[in-house]
Amino acid sequence: MANSNGNGNGQSLAKIAAPALNSQSLGYVEELYESFLRGRDTVPPEWATFFDAMHSSENAGNGAVQASWTPEPPFAPRSIFNPPGEAPATSKSTPGERRMDVAAHQERVDTLIRNYRVRGHIAASLDPLGQPRSAPPELDPTFYGFTDEDMDRELSTATVGGPDVRTLRQLINWLKTTYSRNIGVQFMHIDSLRVREWLQEEMEKTGNRLRLKHEEQVRILKRLADAVVFEEFLAKKFVGKKSFSLEGGETLIPLLDLAIEKAGNEGVREVVIGMAHRGRLNVLVNIMHKSPRMIFREFDDKDPNLHFGHGDVKYHMGHSSDYFTSQGKKVHLSLCFNPSHLEYVNTVAQGRIRAKQDRFRDFRREHGACILIHGDAAFAGEGVVQETLNLAELKGYKIGGTIHIVLNNQVGFTTSPDEARSTTYSSDIAKMLQSPIFHVNGEDPEAVAQVVSLALDFRRKFRRDVVIDMYCYRRRGHNEGDEPEYTQPVMYKAIKQRPHMFESYLQHLLGQRGVTREEAEKIGEERRVKLDNELTEARSDKFMRTVDHWGGIWSGFIGGPASQADNPATAVAIEKLSKILLAQTVVPDDFTPHPKIQKLVLESRKDMAEGRKPLDWGAAEALAFGSLLTEGRPLRISGQDVRRGTFSHRHAVLFDYNDGHTFKPLKNIEPERGRVEIYNSPLSEAGVLGFEYGYSLDCPEGLIIWEAQFGDFANAGQVIIDQFITSAEDKWDRLSQLVMLLPHGYEGQGPEHSSARLERFLQMAADDNYQICQPSTPAQMFHLLRRQTLRKWKKPLVVMTPKSLFRLPACTSTLEECATGQFEPIIGDTQVTEPQKVNRILMCSGRVYFDLVQKRAAEKRDDMAILRLEELYPLHKTVLHDLLAVYPEGTPVVWVQDEPENMGAWRFLRIHYGERMFNKYPFSCVSRPASASPATGSHSAHEREQAKLLAEAFAG
Repeated sequence: MANSNGNGNGQSLAKIAAPALNSQSLGYVEELYESFLRGRDTVPPEWATFFDAMHSSENAGNGAVQASWTPEPPFAPRSIFNPPGEAPATSKSTPGERRMDVAAHQERVDTLIRNYRVRGHIAASLDPLGQPRSAPPELDPTFYGFTDEDMDRELSTATVGGPDVRTLRQLINWLKTTYSRNIGVQFMHIDSLRVREWLQEEMEKTGNRLRLKHEEQVRILKRLADAVVFEEFLAKKFVGKKSFSLEGGETLIPLLDLAIEKAGNEGVREVVIGMAHRGRLNVLVNIMHKSPRMIFREFDDKDPNLHFGHGDVKYHMGHSSDYFTSQGKKVHLSLCFNPSHLEYVNTVAQGRIRAKQDRFRDFRREHGACILIHGDAAFAGEGVVQETLNLAELKGYKIGGTIHIVLNNQVGFTTSPDEARSTTYSSDIAKMLQSPIFHVNGEDPEAVAQVVSLALDFRRKFRRDVVIDMYCYRRRGHNEGDEPEYTQPVMYKAIKQRPHMFESYLQHLLGQRGVTREEAEKIGEERRVKLDNELTEARSDKFMRTVDHWGGIWSGFIGGPASQADNPATAVAIEKLSKILLAQTVVPDDFTPHPKIQKLVLESRKDMAEGRKPLDWGAAEALAFGSLLTEGRPLRISGQDVRRGTFSHRHAVLFDYNDGHTFKPLKNIEPERGRVEIYNSPLSEAGVLGFEYGYSLDCPEGLIIWEAQFGDFANAGQVIIDQFITSAEDKWDRLSQLVMLLPHGYEGQGPEHSSARLERFLQMAADDNYQICQPSTPAQMFHLLRRQTLRKWKKPLVVMTPKSLFRLPACTSTLEECATGQFEPIIGDTQVTEPQKVNRILMCSGRVYFDLVQKRAAEKRDDMAILRLEELYPLHKTVLHDLLAVYPEGTPVVWVQDEPENMGAWRFLRIHYGERMFNKYPFSCVSRPASASPATGSHSAHEREQAKLLAEAFAG
């Protein structure tokens, strides 16, 4: 006899093997059934079993033992068929009609499930302050026509994590737990089905909850105690002092602790963290393990003599330390120094971890991780965030996925979200990536722990960025001197009612009887006693300051004044140079260069290598790069169009004429010794420049170059230039050897593409913080690049590079000039044979030199000398003095520049040399008139201006 809950064959319908397919298409199911009716073997076995069972149940209603309900495919809820307690369908309902009911009902269930996956985050309880969020109607079962009777009827839920059979009520509760509790997830924007299904499975099988062990819960409680007690201590001991408190967001500390612990146990060796100032002191002490006494000493500000004109505020400082996981794994932590320009540290941190990965040849990007901590207003508001995200999947900038943490204060200084963004979430810009965004209530540390665990699993599996948007609040306003109730009175009334995170999580654990109140109070007291002892030490007369100064990979390198600069030999034997250049003219047998490249570059450089032609700029660059590679020096160049070069001079990467595949000629040069990376960047300046600067911080032995497409494009990277490159040594005692190549020269191409704003770099030049050069020959460029790499004295190098000079016949060098000598900061006039006849000395830099030489030759003037300043900063006063000493005292020195009088180098030089250079030579200037714009937009006007400029230069 058949089982009362089975079919006519005695099978339990709940035990029938479910077809693997969960189709939402009624047409597809009907097509399968029609095929089955033509022959059982025409459909997959699992569907044949299902249709057999359905027929058996129908036959049972015509005389066989009555089944209490009719079988359904696994994609259909049982409530569509005869539910428990109801009679089977009557003969008035045809099988086709029942199939249509099944499919239609299943489509409603599937749509409900999908909408929880897509829209469940909107109904999630994310705000610790309890601001209500309206659930979208598509999450309400009545939206789909479900009734109360439907809620407790069983249905198949094989396509959702958890049990395969549940009631609709149980299904909805599971979906709410997974997607609309204290975690909301945006992941259905991801194109990859594989990624979406992985995320679904990982979240739905656990209800998006991490089952923590007792010791893990206690660890979280202790980290919260660390965070809360530290902030309370600062507020009590340093009343009114700015600290940019973490209060209201203390869960950041256990979040970071859990992330580093898990990453370290899974093989990560290096973690670089970038963050702004909110919570930075707390992170420095409780994650980076900077001594609290150092911070307390900085609060007391008892050492002003150490900081005249130098240093930075305590909440901008960086730090590094070693972290050991519970399994004994060592992780080196680096917290990047950061100015108040919030998000601009992002790509600096990413560049650092890329350099670290390259250093230990981690090209799978598995053993280094970057964590970026953002503010909600800055993440939505600052354009460099988009530049940062856009680098994520680009070959030249991939780091295996960044962990983004949005510390969501729900306010930006005094600006509310409705004034700060046009999007639902501050993190919505991150949807441009194929990555999940986890929104989580920061007052639920266990939900935060789940998100951290899942985020790191995702990053490890897919090597992609991941975003954690942790909702919290600012208990004390933007800084400790603000009164936040002026602008957010309602919010701050609610905040005043909130207990500290330590207390709220303790209440949770007390309810589970995991800890006692006495144990918790002991945890807090231990931390207060420790901080009291640290404060006593900080205020002791015996206080000793520890200095984190150029250790590790920076050992042996120096900064400081130019008087400490070394001058390494940069010449290379001519035979070696010839071999290096010849090697770069050879391409693989299966590679077809463009015909013009074959003739103008490969064949031409072969002639140069064999001494039949002089070197042009591109060849000299190639020699500098190649020679450094033979010495084991890494080479990295990035920027817009750097592979070819904006002005088609470099051709460091060739493209096959037939199929476009690439070849780097530099790979022919002992590739096992040096590492070559040459990448065209996205159309980004600030983000890419920050990345290369960050890379240089962890690759002091390499040649790291960022090239602007045109020099004026540096304008868009000005924050990186001002806040990092210019001042890092003064503010943070950090060195960099980054090279910035900025095409500069007045060619009649309009205002924007004339000037790289030389005057700005000279204005920022102080304390020998920069090297600012404008080399005029290929050999000078060769020696300059080699000097920059080989020097122990490390400073950023700004090079005003040419444009038309790349192909000017007069702007060439010989192999011998690269095989002898060195970079000359000032070049005297070797054509003057009788210095005493000179009655006018022209001094210049860059392209205008060739115009002056040409005009002197045309006018056959032998009473004029022309000097070139190749390095404008640091100043080389002794060298210049000696070069001028051969000319009669009182001879006028005229600075000639293409730029308007208020731009270029003139005013800088006038400040340093005065009206009479060395009190011997009257000093004046010939230039275009002062102007608000760098240059004219008319080529004809430019030509007339240039003719007038040259005439004035020779008028004396």
